[in-house]
Amino acid sequence: MECEDWDGLSSDSELLEEDLKDEEEYNYTSNSSSKLQFRKVTSVARWNSGVGMAEVVERKGQLWMTTGIVHSGKLYCSIEETLFLMEIGALLLLSENDESISLETMYQQLAEEKDGCFWELYEVYRHLKSLGYIVGRHGIPWSLKSVKKNTGTVSSEGTSESLEVQSPQDCNSVIERFIKMDLNELKLVFDVYLPNGKFRKSSPGDPSYVLSLIRGQPPSKIEIEAFERQCGGIPLKFCLVEHGRVSFYSFSKVELPVLP
Repeated sequence: MECEDWDGLSSDSELLEEDLKDEEEYNYTSNSSSKLQFRKVTSVARWNSGVGMAEVVERKGQLWMTTGIVHSGKLYCSIEETLFLMEIGALLLLSENDESISLETMYQQLAEEKDGCFWELYEVYRHLKSLGYIVGRHGIPWSLKSVKKNTGTVSSEGTSESLEVQSPQDCNSVIERFIKMDLNELKLVFDVYLPNGKFRKSSPGDPSYVLSLIRGQPPSKIEIEAFERQCGGIPLKFCLVEHGRVSFYSFSKVELPVLP
């Protein structure tokens, strides 16, 4: 078994900051202990309580190249994506009545565990995104191409993304998989990609590894082998959150010597 702690991977964090330097300016207050990053470029989204996701109505900056899923010509954010963008000051979230929604309100929403996410899972997502990794829900496509009736383009400040229009059945199926996630079941949760400025949602390729979150009992040998088969040869890692610290593990086969 190999144990990894990625708190020290400063190179990935530096890569993320370098990638965002041209489009956004970070401003910190020396008298504040908050880690929030206030930006000049702020997108706008509207929370849809019916589906437990935020629909982006005004997007700015290049963060959207690796954030959100495109369905039925619209861009949606999961609750973990929404929270992360709010924390770094990149997103203004509105209610269905166009009233501003605070971070505290979304934290309470996360605590209710109704939108396919819980606090430990969000801490893993935030940790990886802060290091510059590209993270998406496992098994959830970044965009759908199965039914393409027409194609449009939405652009904002040098960023363009082709939006495919799918059937309502396809869109509803994906959204249901978001909100009906069994949070107490050990399962594959995230597809993780290395930082990549050429990443495209329409052709993301295979992730660098697939991640499973340990919540409760550690996985058995049978479960690990079953997960490895599901990954189809893509590396599998497990993560554990304890007291706010995120640790990552990978398991390898060990052959014991045969005693005479």
